[in-house]
Formats: sequence, structure tokens, C-alpha cells
Amino acid sequence: MSILTSLFENYYLLAIFAIVGAYVFSIRVFPTLIYLSHQKNLMAEPVERSSHTKKTPTIGGVGIFISFSLVLILFGIFTDFPKEDLIKLITVLGASILLLFLGLKDDLLVMSPKKKFIGQLIASLLVILATDVRIISMEGILGLYTLPYVVSVLFTLFVFVLIINAYNLIDGIDGLAGGIAVMVSGFFGIYFMLNDQLFMALLSFVLIGALCGFLEHNLSKEQKLFMEDSGSLFTGFLLAYLIVAFLNFNLTSESVYRLENAPIVALAIIAYPLFDTLRIFTVRIRQGRSPFSADKNHIHHRWLAIGLTHRAASFVIVLSSILVVIIAVMLKSFNVHVQLVLCVGLGVLGFLLPFKISGLKSNKTLGIGDDKTAKAKKQNVFAFSTTNEVEDVSLEWSNTALKEEEKLYNEIKQRKTAKKEGSLTE
Repeated sequence: MSILTSLFENYYLLAIFAIVGAYVFSIRVFPTLIYLSHQKNLMAEPVERSSHTKKTPTIGGVGIFISFSLVLILFGIFTDFPKEDLIKLITVLGASILLLFLGLKDDLLVMSPKKKFIGQLIASLLVILATDVRIISMEGILGLYTLPYVVSVLFTLFVFVLIINAYNLIDGIDGLAGGIAVMVSGFFGIYFMLNDQLFMALLSFVLIGALCGFLEHNLSKEQKLFMEDSGSLFTGFLLAYLIVAFLNFNLTSESVYRLENAPIVALAIIAYPLFDTLRIFTVRIRQGRSPFSADKNHIHHRWLAIGLTHRAASFVIVLSSILVVIIAVMLKSFNVHVQLVLCVGLGVLGFLLPFKISGLKSNKTLGIGDDKTAKAKKQNVFAFSTTNEVEDVSLEWSNTALKEEEKLYNEIKQRKTAKKEGSLTE
């Protein structure tokens, strides 16, 4: 016991043990869950908007949670946590369990958005009040500094719910949600380790190990596994907790490695999920649909539409997110509002790249040259002018000639009509 305790005093060794330990544990858990999913038919059925073509196990989130929670508890036993950190550990795990079960119920039985929203509020409010981890200042953004306690709690609660749902929405292709979470956790793990924050560093590194084990199966062709809501809700919650804890600690503590532009960096770290959510909600509202309705109009779907594989699309998006973070850190000497504008502007340009590529490929394939048509295609690049995704074939399959697309669409429509008429006749 004393040997382990002294060994873990080296934070670099601790980080390695945390990642490797959670990874090894997870790769032993996931095969059992895959077998159970096949035996009990806990599988995702391919539907029209799915990016997969065969039934796939959906309880990957359970494996991530089991690996994460048990390994974190083991490190808590063998590491000399102060009482304050033990309270954080218990509170975070309690809130994670609540979100895990909400997501699992939604995956297996379907739960109303209202109940999920209430569960997110309860879990987030639990950690905010119990650990007093909250956003206490805007650090000059929009001229705001220290926030009153009630405003601070309510704003932090909003941030938690926003990040949880934004992260949930990007879980659409293999490797993306897990890759973004590893990137975010890696940044905060290094930051907290450099500032001697043992518990927060451990939380980050253990989550990385559990997610790496999941990604190995999520990207596999034969042993594929999905995270689904059971994983995305509690993982998104943990990412939100890391972000808020980072902002809180960076402002209130005499940290060795303090970031002067922490709010801008935090925004850059979570930029992709937030931007994709804002964009998709805008598109749906402009089309007269509910912002929570499902479709294939996410940014990652556009990368797939121009020919990238799931792995390649996820890699490009994660790499783009890392570049946005690097830019945010490099802009620290500028005025905070200049940083905000530059960071948001460059991030938007990077994330909208597949729409521009898609439009250029369509123009080249179709021989588009006149100004009027080019202007219409430019609107389609930003996907704000679409009124019906089924009719707007160029957005869904922009890398195919328009005549071939229309022909294929008509053939599919005729088959569906014939099948429907046949079933009515029977």
C-alpha cells in the first residue's frame, strides 16, 4: 500500500497508470457487453438516416462508465485524496450514474426529451451546489466580470446542459464523439497535472483510457460498438465538469501555469460540438421543423458525402478542433474581444470546409458557371437555404451528377410506392 502511494506521487507515472489501467480494464469489459448485446438483442437497427448498414450493439456507454468509475475509485483508494476531492469524486460519480441510467433507458425503451432534460438539470445542479464548481466571472467578455452567486449558478447550469446536449448531438459517426472527448480530456489532464490538481488530472486521464478502449471497438468492423445516449450523456457531463472546473481553478487559484484567456480557450476546446449544434438548430428552424428533429445535415455527414470514411471524417474534425485550440492559445496577447472574434471566425471557416468542397465538386461535375447558379450553390454550402432535404439532392449526395441523383431518387421512390401498394393489396 505504501509502495503504491509513494509510486503515485510521481504525476507522470500516475497519468500513464491511469490511462493504461482504464484501457486494459475496458478492453476486457467491452467483449462481454458485445456478447450480451447479441444475446439479448440490444442492438441499433439501421434506419434511413443511419450511417451504418447492420445491427450494432448500443451499450458502449455502459462499458465506458464501468471502466471509468471502477478504475477512478481504485486510484482514490490507493491515492491520498483530501476530503474535498473525495466529496468531488462521490458527487461526480453519483451524477454520472443518474445520466447513465437516463441514457440507457432512452436507448432501450425511449424516453421523452423533457425527462432527459430534467435529469440533466438535477445531475448538473448536484455537482454545482455540492462541490461549488461554477463559473464565477466572465473575465471581461462583453464587459462582464464577477457574477452574483445566483447568476453564477444559473449560468453554470446552462453551460452544463448546453455542453451535454451538444456533445450528444455529434455522436453520429464512428470515432467522432470518442475522439473529441479524448482531445478535451487530454488538454485538461495535462493542465491539471501541471498545476498539481491530482483528482482532476486523474479524472481526465482515466476517462481517456476508458474512451480509448471504446474507440478500439467503435472503429472496428467486426466487433463494432456504439456509445449511444448511455455514454454520450454522462461523457458530455464529465467534459462540462472539466471545463467549468478549469475556468474556476484558473481564476481563483495561484496556479503555476495560468492561462490569461481561459474563457476563450475553453470555448475553443468545445467549439465543434457547440457550432454544429447552433448550425443544425438554425437549419431546422429555417426549414420550419423542430430543432430536435433528426436528419443527416450535420457537419460530419457532409464529410461523408464528399467521400471520406468515418475514420477520416472524425480525424479531420478532431484535427480541426485541435488547430482552433492552438490558435486560441496563440492569440492570448490580443484584446479579449478580438480573440473571441478571430477564434470564432477561423473556427467557423474550418468547420464549414466540407460544404465549400462539396459545392466546388458539384459545380465542377455539373459544369456550373453562371453567376445566378453559383449564388444558389453558395447558399447550399452553408445549408441555410434548404427547405426539404429529400428534394435538395445536391446537399445529400453532392459528389454525384444531378441527373443520376434524380434518377436514383425516382427509382427508390417508385420501389417504396410499389411495396406500399403491394402490402395494401395483401
